[in-house]
Amino acid sequence: MPATERAVELAILAARAAADLKAEEIIALDVSEQLVLTDAFVIASGTNERQVGAIVDAVEEALHKAGSKAVRREGKSEGRWVLLDFGDIVVHVQHAEDRVYYALEKLWKDCPAIELPADIRSGDGTTADDAGEDGTAQ
Repeated sequence: MPATERAVELAILAARAAADLKAEEIIALDVSEQLVLTDAFVIASGTNERQVGAIVDAVEEALHKAGSKAVRREGKSEGRWVLLDFGDIVVHVQHAEDRVYYALEKLWKDCPAIELPADIRSGDGTTADDAGEDGTAQ
């Protein structure tokens, strides 16, 4: 059974909140077939500990406004890999170096991606079509 509509809605809200704070490499995965504890993972990267913390705060605020409160939060004080468990979804915000090292995308590669709007996927509020040849926004 695929992720619920609510889980997909929360995943998109979390991804958008992360994108608004310039998170990089934002993806959402439907893990409902593999895990009984949650329906979706959202994974995003920050370039430093301060940005990771700011992304986490923005995600929590956005989902709180949508009526979802984190039931568990781990790793915020270190600012390297923060896990936010909202029940329906789990959000992983990782320092870019840790993201490469732990490679969650490879671990969960058999899980289908949840389609995110183009402005979220780019992680900088612009669509890939808006970027120039050097990858910077026009």
